[in-house]
Amino acid sequence: MSVGRILVVDDDAAIRTVVREALRRDGHVVETAASVAEQRRKMTEFQPQVLVTDVILPDGNGLDLVPEMLADHPRMPVIVLSAQNTLATAVRATEQGAFEYLPKPFDLGELSRAVADALTARGAGLDDLADAGSGEDLPLIGRSPPMQEVYRTIARVVANDLTVLVLGESGTGKELVARAIHDMGSRANKPFVAINMAAIPRELIESELFGHERGAFTGAAMRTAGRFEQAQGGTLFLDEIGDMPFEAQTRLLRVLQTGEFNPVGSARSIRTDVRIIAATHKDLQKLIADNAFREDLYYRLNVVPVRLPSLRQRTEDIGELALHFLEKAAADGLPRKRLERAAIERLSRHSWPGNVRELENLMRRLAALSREEWITVSIVDQQLSGDMVASEGGAPAIASGGGLADAVEHHVARYFATFGRDLPPDGLFERILAEVERPLLKLTLAAVKGNQLKAAKLLGINRNTLRKKLTERGIDPSDVRRMG
Repeated sequence: MSVGRILVVDDDAAIRTVVREALRRDGHVVETAASVAEQRRKMTEFQPQVLVTDVILPDGNGLDLVPEMLADHPRMPVIVLSAQNTLATAVRATEQGAFEYLPKPFDLGELSRAVADALTARGAGLDDLADAGSGEDLPLIGRSPPMQEVYRTIARVVANDLTVLVLGESGTGKELVARAIHDMGSRANKPFVAINMAAIPRELIESELFGHERGAFTGAAMRTAGRFEQAQGGTLFLDEIGDMPFEAQTRLLRVLQTGEFNPVGSARSIRTDVRIIAATHKDLQKLIADNAFREDLYYRLNVVPVRLPSLRQRTEDIGELALHFLEKAAADGLPRKRLERAAIERLSRHSWPGNVRELENLMRRLAALSREEWITVSIVDQQLSGDMVASEGGAPAIASGGGLADAVEHHVARYFATFGRDLPPDGLFERILAEVERPLLKLTLAAVKGNQLKAAKLLGINRNTLRKKLTERGIDPSDVRRMG
């Protein structure tokens, strides 16, 4: 590993000490500074090869100083640390010319690798990153570590035309990522055109993508431009690419290879200039193994993968998202509502099979149906339990009557209602089973005061099966015993 002179700038003495000692263990020579003024002095005295700086400093902003530092020291990579963990910060760091952006709290191993990469890049002369576009009015929300990784990937690709493949469950915001990449890139003033492969009949896919000439097929009364022509100069977003028919995949691959296409029914070639962003909730590797997706097309699309976390993997973002969706609902004319802290905690414990889309739909329903200004934990609990129905006055009420089968049917219906025309993510049986088994196991154990032998007998399963299910469902028998 390359070693060098590293200057660490942070107003937190503990962070300066920890980072300094970690980098020294890697063999680097390290100096520290607590302010902009001290940083400027150390830059002259120490002549660092890599600068590691915080954003918020007592006498200035570390991001604002990056262009100045690079102007005076053009071969010095700058690594930015920030507790302001938003996409705007990540993009702005890239805009200012930072080599790397690490959100706080950061992993020391990750910082060590970033410093090593910076020294290598400095030696190769790769110390300048291009403009990443505007960072205003960004659509992505959340400060969790999984989202930080998404922001960093986006920040790296907005300044170029590399093909991006966005992967994630339905409802995680794949189109928002595609729009963010387009809106912050050099093609922002050109068209953004989206096409959902799962929503178009397979016999019309090629016509939709490449257009058709008059008379090309029955009903083709006039020449029609396809999505490639409509997106000329801009970005074409191919949503649900995993649902694209195999024969259409072949034509798409040819376009990606040659940069040209022929409208249906025409021998005329059209040169295309579009950036391709594709997305899917399906496992493309499995589709390849099943001969349902072309492996060569997969590698053409998967140049830069962006993996979106499920909402279950970023529960710390739920409060911020919920409040944002309530504000958005109010901006759309729905009553303005406020959310109790206990209600946010209840939202954070939910499994969210529909991800961010399900959360947004829930917030809009609560804004529309809740009579009170404050949304309480009991109202949220009723909604998440599938018990809220609209009363005559439009306020939420508890549904009465019906047995377990009715309750389960109502709950499963919510999964499908959440996605509208789409289907929920694969694995619905296991998710429903887990949601039914968990309370059954907990209540049974509580009824027998934690005695697993009695619980197994009562449930009609053997004790080993009970233990396995408790482990699978994350149930601690000692906690249940205390509850009982």
